[in-house]
Amino acid sequence: KFKTVALAALLAIVMIGCTMNYPISATSNPVGAKVGVADGMAILGIFTFFGDASIHNAAKNGGITKISTVDFKITNYYFFQKYECVVTGE
Repeated sequence: KFKTVALAALLAIVMIGCTMNYPISATSNPVGAKVGVADGMAILGIFTFFGDASIHNAAKNGGITKISTVDFKITNYYFFQKYECVVTGE
């Protein structure tokens, strides 16, 4: 029974996350209906892998040619971070 409780506690610690949203930029272009997202991950904030969280990539993923707003979202987990760039526009 102790092993089950210890494993559950370990999983809870690993899965706990905190998310922060940062508005990066806004232009004079009207806010459009299109949304593009690009994401990536890092271990301990040092080693990056799995993705390209750039504004260019997010705009390309959403088919956006005129960017209105850019937001950056960081979710911190115990050992790794997820980075997400969200672009809106037309």
